[in-house]
Amino acid sequence: MTSEGQTSSGLTQGVLSDRQIRQMITEGAIGASSPILNDQIQPASLDLRLSDCAYRVRASFLPGHGRTVAERLEDLTMHKVALTGGAVLEKGCVYVVPLMERIRLPQGMTAAASAKSSIGRLDVMTRVITDQGVEFDRVPDGYDGPLYAEICPQSFSVVVQPGQLLTQIIFRQGRTFLSDADLRAVHDETPIVSGTPVISDGLGFSVDLRPESGDLVGYRAKHHTGVVDLSRLGHYDPAEYWEEVRTTKGQIILDPGAFYILMSREAIAIPPLYAAEMAPYLAMVGEFRVHYAGFFDPGFGYAAAGGAGSRGVLEVRCHDAPFVLEHGQIVGRLVYERMSEMPQQLYGAEIASNYQGQGLKLSKHFRS
Repeated sequence: MTSEGQTSSGLTQGVLSDRQIRQMITEGAIGASSPILNDQIQPASLDLRLSDCAYRVRASFLPGHGRTVAERLEDLTMHKVALTGGAVLEKGCVYVVPLMERIRLPQGMTAAASAKSSIGRLDVMTRVITDQGVEFDRVPDGYDGPLYAEICPQSFSVVVQPGQLLTQIIFRQGRTFLSDADLRAVHDETPIVSGTPVISDGLGFSVDLRPESGDLVGYRAKHHTGVVDLSRLGHYDPAEYWEEVRTTKGQIILDPGAFYILMSREAIAIPPLYAAEMAPYLAMVGEFRVHYAGFFDPGFGYAAAGGAGSRGVLEVRCHDAPFVLEHGQIVGRLVYERMSEMPQQLYGAEIASNYQGQGLKLSKHFRS
């Protein structure tokens, strides 16, 4: 440390901002096979692009210490798929796609990846893997090498093309996560959630099964649908892919193996000097998984409706047994992190943000 809160690199501890990500690109710490576009840079993250081919593999894998992804692909590839012009990735199958971007992290800086919101809402499991990786979506400090996306569509087969953005990555310098005491202090200064916060290892959030009007509480993915072309926005009829979930009782029964889009009861806000990550579900909360762990950029919900927050859309998959989900049941938590500096742009303000001020909403590929 050179001073309190600052690392030997000169960067303040925290999640890197858009300006700092641009600086990494300029200095060559982030490279790409094709020039990185300005639209890829978000307030606290970088969108990653698919290259021009995919490898259909027998099973999901992690390379492990001393092995590269390319070496594992030699053992596990069933066939290679050209993505130029569009190619179908079939549901239930596992594909590995090299990404256009590669990174070179300095000591003390780590990275973490996640599926983008629209991809999670399509139930497309997308995770980043690296050479010698022992965890999905996590890049250790000092890593210098390529990035790959493992893609496994769960509910719908999808059509993808080179250059499309399915994943995003953030960069963490030093210690970034807030303690519960710090998070309470942030809430006292700038409310981060509607109502009384439930703070325990992050901010707890619950499910809304008693909407203010009507009885529509969510959607359940249909079986045996057509494909979803990721390049087509506002194109598909929701009724062809989703069943409406309605209730007047404040509860629903989750079916084993089914995928649901639901909504949080709370409105959530991310102040400008913070980011947040949806923590992995805990098995003790029920027989289901909530959300592909995702990132919330600075400004999410902060500028919506006068700072009243935005609802969180929940991507829920039931496991092996039917499960009764009740209104107001805690289903997950948001872990807040400090930013290294104020971003130049905020989510939903100066940039086009699809889900600011959202209600119950499917991915942007479906008609409203």
